[in-house]
Amino acid sequence: MGLSVMDTGTLTTIALALIAVVAVLTVIGILWGAHLKRQRVAAERIEELVAEQDRKAAARNRAATPTAAPAPPLPVAPPPPPLAPEPPVIVEPIADGPAIEEPSSDPAPFADEPIAAAAPLEASPAAEAVVAAPAPAPPAPPVPEGPPPGDGPITQLKGLGPKLAERLAELGFTTVGQLAALDAAQAEALDARLGPFTGRMNRDRWIEQARFLAAGDRAGFEAVFGKL
Repeated sequence: MGLSVMDTGTLTTIALALIAVVAVLTVIGILWGAHLKRQRVAAERIEELVAEQDRKAAARNRAATPTAAPAPPLPVAPPPPPLAPEPPVIVEPIADGPAIEEPSSDPAPFADEPIAAAAPLEASPAAEAVVAAPAPAPPAPPVPEGPPPGDGPITQLKGLGPKLAERLAELGFTTVGQLAALDAAQAEALDARLGPFTGRMNRDRWIEQARFLAAGDRAGFEAVFGKL
């Protein structure tokens, strides 16, 4: 028996429905592939930014390492002044007798008397103080009382719960200092990788909170966001 007109219409409707379903699935597959590609590109961008941040932090640590100042040279005492020469002996001739040698005001020592050595010049009290004074020691670098504020955990931020903290840790962010160092483009790229939590970063102002805490400004933080 041949197919009736009703059966032909039913088969046509079923065929069109199958074609529509295949078309919808194809479009969904294309959109999902594009979404996965965007996520992959964003993840690669985040990894590049984190690596660049680590390089900058290492360079800052090397530049901040203090170097010991060289000790100043010790002052040299001035040499003693030269001794004054002895006055010469003046001899005047006498008309009727042999010449008589007149001694000078300072009589010369006898040949059999030992000649006293000249006493060494004593250094002035000021020169002795300069020589005896020790060289000033370089100031010791300040010792930090505790860990830097930037090493505080991200769980201090308002609106950031355990699940978000776990997700951020998977992406390499565990301290407020890491979030405070992000610029606008980096923060946007990170927000795109939070999955169902996308948008929470801007809504709860994580970057602004993190910058207060990384700077150690607890009073400023509590004035804006409430008690920590």
